[in-house]
Amino acid sequence: MTPAETPSGPKSLLAQRFRGFLPIVLDLETAGFNARTDALLEVSAVILNMDESGTLFAEETHSFHIEPFEGANIEQSALDFIGVDLDSPDRDAWPEEIALPELFRHIRRAIKAHSCTRAIMVAHNAHFDLGFINAAVARCGLKRNPFHPFSCLDTATLAGLAYGQTVLAKACQTAGIPFDNSSAHSAEYDAEKTAELFCGIVNRWRDLGGWPLADAPVDGDGDAGEEGDTADT
Repeated sequence: MTPAETPSGPKSLLAQRFRGFLPIVLDLETAGFNARTDALLEVSAVILNMDESGTLFAEETHSFHIEPFEGANIEQSALDFIGVDLDSPDRDAWPEEIALPELFRHIRRAIKAHSCTRAIMVAHNAHFDLGFINAAVARCGLKRNPFHPFSCLDTATLAGLAYGQTVLAKACQTAGIPFDNSSAHSAEYDAEKTAELFCGIVNRWRDLGGWPLADAPVDGDGDAGEEGDTADT
């Protein structure tokens, strides 16, 4: 655990809710499905917060267009599907080695503010996004990745449980969250809709009496986010 991720002060209600982890909602757009060879093109992260009543909500969004790394594979079919024009003068893309540290700076600031130990990724089909982030971190030689290396919270799974839907658009519609299909496949739009979906599920579970448990203390030990904790979450 790095000094920036060392918790100080009392844990926030949000930190207590997730055992010292800070959930960060992420969405990526990529030029294929292979995290090691295919380009990362967009990344968007939504930082969450929780009010005094325990209601989870989206607080701020940070988004970047990414330049394909040198030698990256780019599938034209992927570009056509997500509607990305790599040659557009309006794209304003950043190199991975600049964009990721900037994104991680915002995430670490939130980790510190909540006295969490590290971030845990929330995403739709989350292991896909986590694989691309881990590959980009390794490619850039970054030594400080704020995300847990293998644990994540998958909204496809959670939505399947809560609403009987695993596709993001259908899950949002079933949950009463407006979803514009023409805006989908933008990392920022999908991240913000995923955040709405995740917050809605967490808040609904709270309203049903699922947290805090009546027979358990709210403030746990918080040790699960330690750098050396690789056994479980």
